[in-house]
Formats: sequence, C-alpha cells, structure tokens
Amino acid sequence: MTERRRIKVDYLARVEGEGALDVTIDGGQVTDVRLKIFEPPRFFEALLRGRHFTEAPDITARICGICPVAYQMSAIHALESACGVTVEGPLRTLRRLLYCGEWIESHALHVYMLHAPDFLGVHNVVEIARSQPAIVERGLRLKKAGNAIVALLGGREVHPINVKVGGFYRLPSKAQLRTLREQLAVAREDALATVAWVAGFDFPDFHRDYELVALRHPAEYPFNEGRIVSSRGLDIGQSEYHDHFEEHQVEHSTALHCRLRGRGHYHVGPLARFVLNHDRLRPLAREAAASAGLVTDCRNPFMSIVVRAVEMVQAIDEAIAIIDVVELPAAPAVAVEPRAGTGLAATEAPRGLLHHTYRISADGLIEHAQIVPPTSQNQATIEDDLRAFIAPRTGLPDDDLQWQCEQAVRNYDPCISCSTHFLDLRVTRR
Repeated sequence: MTERRRIKVDYLARVEGEGALDVTIDGGQVTDVRLKIFEPPRFFEALLRGRHFTEAPDITARICGICPVAYQMSAIHALESACGVTVEGPLRTLRRLLYCGEWIESHALHVYMLHAPDFLGVHNVVEIARSQPAIVERGLRLKKAGNAIVALLGGREVHPINVKVGGFYRLPSKAQLRTLREQLAVAREDALATVAWVAGFDFPDFHRDYELVALRHPAEYPFNEGRIVSSRGLDIGQSEYHDHFEEHQVEHSTALHCRLRGRGHYHVGPLARFVLNHDRLRPLAREAAASAGLVTDCRNPFMSIVVRAVEMVQAIDEAIAIIDVVELPAAPAVAVEPRAGTGLAATEAPRGLLHHTYRISADGLIEHAQIVPPTSQNQATIEDDLRAFIAPRTGLPDDDLQWQCEQAVRNYDPCISCSTHFLDLRVTRR
C-alpha cells in the first residue's frame, strides 16, 4: 500500500521572504527534496544597467533591509576596482566600523527573534518575552547598538544613504563616536552573555562535510576584503571569481543555484567564516568561542547560532577598538573618476559571501551587473542538508518533522527576497 502524507505550511515563520519545501519519502527513503523559491524576480541587475556608477550604492542598498551595507560595500569595492581606486586609511577603517554595525544588528535579529525560539520549543519571540523578558530586552539592546552604528555612519538604520563610491558624503564627529562607544560597552557585555546563553542550547548531532567558502584577510577577520578561500584548498583573488564559480537555473526556483566548477555545492556564512578564520578573531571573541565549546573545525550547521553570537562579540569589540584609535580624515571621500572597465568584489554579508561584478563605460554608465547573494549560493546546500537530516527521521510525525525541517533551514538565516526569493512544506510519503 502506498501512503501519501502532505504537510502544507503556507509561509515559514521567522525567515525573510516566501518559498516552499517539497519532500518526497518513498518506502522510508528520502527520494526528493526541493527548496522552492517562488517570489518573482526583482530585476535589480537590470535596474542598474544604464545608470551612472555613482547611483549603484543607493540602488543596491534597497535589495535588503537587514543587510544593506553588505550590498553597498560589495558594489562600491567592485566599482572602485573598475576605476582603479583603492580606499585606504581612516576611510577604510570607518567602512569596517559601518560593517560592524550591520553584523551586530543582523546577528542580534537572527539569534533572538528568528532562531532561538526553535531551540526553546516556542513559536516566536513573543513567547520568550512572556517568560523571560530580560533575555528579549538584551537582544533588543544589541539590535539597537548595531542600528546606532549604521545610523551614524550610514545616515539611517535602513537603506543607508551616506555611503558613496570613494567613501562617505559626510563624516561623524569625535563626540558622536564617543557617545556611540558608551552604548557599545554595554552591548559587549550583552554579547558575551548571549554566547553563554546559546551555548547551552541542545544541538542535534548532525555534521556535514561541506566545502566551506569565505574571504580570508592576512590580518583581519573578514568583512570587506580578502582572498576567496575554501576548506578544500581553493585560494583565489576576487578577480578570479568567475573562473571558479558558476550560477545555473533550476526549474523549482526563481533564485539561481551556485556551484564550484567541477566540485559541486558549497557552504557560505558564519560557520564557513569561523572555520576558515578563527585565528583572525580578536582575543575576546576567541575566548568566547572556546568557552562556548566551539571546535575550530565545527561542521554542525545547527551551531551556527553560536558562531553568530561569537561574531557579535567580535564586531562590538572591534567597533570599540576603532572608535578608540581612528583619526577622522580631512575629507569624507576620495575622488573616483570613471573609466571603461570591469570590476569584481566580494564582501562578507552577515549570511555569507556576497559577490558583485560590474562593467562600466568610459563615461561611467553601468553596462552589466551581476549580484550573487549568500542565500542563492547556499540554496543547493540547504537541500543537501535536508536530505541528510530527514533520512534518519522519516518515522517522525508530520508536525515534528515539519518543525525540525524549518529549524534546519533557519540555520542559514535565509534571505529569500534577496536571493530571488518560506515556507509551504509538502511531504509526500509513498
């Protein structure tokens, strides 16, 4: 007899965007898993064509309300590369400070509002607030601290408007930075407490042999510069990206899948950054990781919530260090004149590697744009995870299986709208 069971969840809670998951189990075996991203394409790459290159940071910031800085910085670095400009000194340092703000607010949102409820057995953060209000208040303080950095350097918390090719439109004052430091000192203690909190969660015994991919810098934990490296020996300059990575269309998704040429699927995000760059963490973050029991070759995607907490410590500690030593430059930006050429750049968005390619004309018009978000790069790997995760759990009741599948997807903090674009879950049992 063939048993058919269907679980339908119209929208997966606690992710950004909409999609579906179809799982087919035949005779107790998982025969098909499809993470179906069906939001309509948003055509940002087409919107950029014909626009002046100086407009790209403001346009790309609209791709995501949670990680707009990542989109701006990837665009800016690629366009500066096309124009033969490298921004160094205090302006580069202030860009790292801005990126710190985005990591703090994005990780705080994910850890407290989106992912922690899974580990606590509740459906949303409101239920946590009812029983443990102090914990939610701590998460909100962290989110607010990250937002404060983005607002000061970016002009506003969402879709920043103060970032430009070459630097910034205006610079903060020393007094504003000092005020920010006071808030960050409190946030640093909150972040350390967060690491201790999430380290106590119960994690499934689930480990995957990923090819992990991230940026790696000679001296820094990666934000916006570095070579692209992997856990299996890849080590390339950013300009070599297209020689090794490729996108391809699958029928069930409006987001392109990605793979390493001749190697297959790969994993980007906090777990990849930590494994490939744990020796670049600041001492406080390194101590926090050790106290949380994170092994330096961690391959359990469920422990990504711990890595995000450690990265909050890293970002806050670095932000304070920057504020303590940075000397504000005389001008908010360096001049960038257009020239015909192609520029490529990748930065580390909170969710992982984010790549941009631009070709511009001699008069500065964008002729070609390609944006490869972290979630689209991880989409096939999420399907691989689910296939392996569901296999020993096929005997679970549908409600329990659905809950655990959703949690496995949320390990990646997917931004489905960015990638287009969860969750209508259908399980077919035969």
